[in-house]
Amino acid sequence: MGSNGDLNANSQCLSSTGDLVLDKAVNQWMAWDKNPQTRKQMESLVREGHVVELRRRLCSRMTFGTAGLRAEMGAGFACINDLTVIQSTQGMYKYLAKYFPDLKTRGLVVGFDTRAQTSSGCTSERLARLTAAVMLCKDIPVYLFSTYVPTPFVPYAVMKYEAAAGVMITASHNRKEDNGYKVYWHNGAQISSPHDKEILHCIEENTEPWPESWNEHLVESSLLRRDPLEDVCRWYMEELNTICFHRELNAKSPLKFVHSSFHGVGHNYVQRAFQQFGFPPPIPVPEQKETDPDFSTVSCPNPEEGESVLELSLRLAEREEAHIVVATDPDADRLAVAERNGNFGWKVFTGNELAALLGWWMLFNWKEAHPDPADTETVYMLATTVSSKILKAFARIEGFHFEETLPGFKWIGKRIHELTKTGKEVIFSFEESIGFLCGNMVLDKDGVSTATVVAEMAAYLHTKNLSLNKQLINIYEIYGYHVSRTSYVLCSDPLTIHRIFSRLRNFGGPGDYPELCGDYCITHIRDVTTGYDSSQPDKKCVLPLSKNSQMVTFTFQNGVVATLRTSGTEPKIKYYSEFCAVPGERDISSLEEELRKVTTALVEEFLEPDKNNLLRRSV
Repeated sequence: MGSNGDLNANSQCLSSTGDLVLDKAVNQWMAWDKNPQTRKQMESLVREGHVVELRRRLCSRMTFGTAGLRAEMGAGFACINDLTVIQSTQGMYKYLAKYFPDLKTRGLVVGFDTRAQTSSGCTSERLARLTAAVMLCKDIPVYLFSTYVPTPFVPYAVMKYEAAAGVMITASHNRKEDNGYKVYWHNGAQISSPHDKEILHCIEENTEPWPESWNEHLVESSLLRRDPLEDVCRWYMEELNTICFHRELNAKSPLKFVHSSFHGVGHNYVQRAFQQFGFPPPIPVPEQKETDPDFSTVSCPNPEEGESVLELSLRLAEREEAHIVVATDPDADRLAVAERNGNFGWKVFTGNELAALLGWWMLFNWKEAHPDPADTETVYMLATTVSSKILKAFARIEGFHFEETLPGFKWIGKRIHELTKTGKEVIFSFEESIGFLCGNMVLDKDGVSTATVVAEMAAYLHTKNLSLNKQLINIYEIYGYHVSRTSYVLCSDPLTIHRIFSRLRNFGGPGDYPELCGDYCITHIRDVTTGYDSSQPDKKCVLPLSKNSQMVTFTFQNGVVATLRTSGTEPKIKYYSEFCAVPGERDISSLEEELRKVTTALVEEFLEPDKNNLLRRSV
């Protein structure tokens, strides 16, 4: 009891500064937290008088962003830890019990990745076991995976078992200090409004842990716990057949593939998926094959960063004379692809370029099976609004339907569910940040299935003496070149972000958006944060309002479309720009130069990185 006594003395010290709210939060934390390591962290912060840090950790709560709850691991209500995961699951239980009268037959799916932090004792597996314990102590069946799985396995299992919801403990490609709590609804899509707000409300009303919530051993003793690993793995691999079109050709292909799992969950599952498609398993990058929560061989665990973080994969591919590198991020829902470019090194495809290839491939094979052009009436492709408009160009010429959603795969998943219910078929969906879904067997991005689809597409093209890059050029020749630039600046200060976007909304006076950016004339502005769209007769956005994030899109007179938006998972302001040329336009260098100039003007004039102390992307 000695350390608690010291803590209470220190708390009184804090309260004498007048910070009664903080004092109450500290005492509440210490009364509820049973993890010795996070308690020790809190005691240390109080003892050393770190008031600013204590306020940051204790005086706010996590909110549902683009991909659920995501934050650094460690002590405090604003962090991911045992206590906040228990609180979140208690809120989930209360909401699900209210929403689903049959919750005790439906149950909950729980999965986890390989993240861990020694200093806080937080591992994804432990957090998953506590998530399960909260439900089990209320007699709710739980499908808890017995080992780490790719994120797409959780929504897949939710649909297969007709569960009420699913939780995946992951921070995907975020830095090693982070973890997250990703929630899926009964339809297999990530939760969206109003469920996210309602669950948060229930969390806030159920913050005190129930005694049994801490009993992680319930996962061994409860008869209501079931391990779905074997069934889900088998079903998933069998269902990959729906997007495999040339198994016999795959088995004969001379192409060799290298795979990196970026120290995450992907290795075993990608190996098995390749074999399901008739390929030998890809050559793994030995240094990155095993799980490692420190991500020790990469500067950041995000394959989207390109060649700099794919170095080990590319080196191995050169030694093995492999043609293609596929890299899944740590939770295997995203995919990066690189192709040997003759004697000129490697071509690392952007998300938009890979989407052009995958969209073409899925349509090509769909048409092979559906020769009647009238059948395209039921076919859809989807993309987030900040992604390339290449699928829109496909749809214009090929006659199928294309739709845009707000950023975040939760919107794509939700729309696929709605369309499927009305007899429509969504054959491809993507977001530019290397998130792809071929077919609709999962309602979330899926790096495992996409890796095998890329391999099959490359094997097929090889029989036609085509590389992926040559086919990409063919696609642009037919549908028009789509040149895009995507990057970001880092900004951890919410006030700076608010100031930047407030300035844009009042550029020429109150309520006046900018009419020029450098020398470039702006013809339309869409602001989904406020619901404004100057291109619409009523000036209202067609896309849903998104008040909790910042996103403004500019359409320029020269045809460039550019968007500035805040990330839902990281301290970034992202910017996206694209020049969509008409078919037949071949002066690519002038398109790229014009796009470069517009993008530079956009960043310098609207974000003002130097004035606002924004860190430019360094990788």
